[in-house]
Amino acid sequence: MQLPDIKIPSFVKQVTKRLPRKPVQYGLVIALNQLLRKEVLPADMTLLAGKQFEIVIDDLGLVINFTANEQKFIVSHYQGEPDLRFIAEMIDFSKMILRKEDPDTLFFNRKLQIEGDTELGLIVKNLLDSIDWSTVPFMKSIVD
Repeated sequence: MQLPDIKIPSFVKQVTKRLPRKPVQYGLVIALNQLLRKEVLPADMTLLAGKQFEIVIDDLGLVINFTANEQKFIVSHYQGEPDLRFIAEMIDFSKMILRKEDPDTLFFNRKLQIEGDTELGLIVKNLLDSIDWSTVPFMKSIVD
């Protein structure tokens, strides 16, 4: 399945950036912890523990902050500079997660910005690449 390049209208960003961030943050953290618990996300949590992460979905005006300890991911209320920040539009994050585009290709085409700790960025990129979506029933039909 090919994903079209969708341009989200600017008024959507004006609406979504006014919405509370907590439901989205908790949703992402719960999903990550489920993937971790089911061993779909093969993370060595000691490498991520204590690090601050930020995902910016630029065209939606969404900013998602979270951290990790040695067992799980946690919603973060951190206000400073994160250790690692990913910035992209929703369609580009979707393409990356669904493996329609490689993170390196998105990065070199300036569709994905990665800021912060370079080594941590490589760890997270390799972690995303190692996810076997075919083991997740919901994602199996989307990825194929």
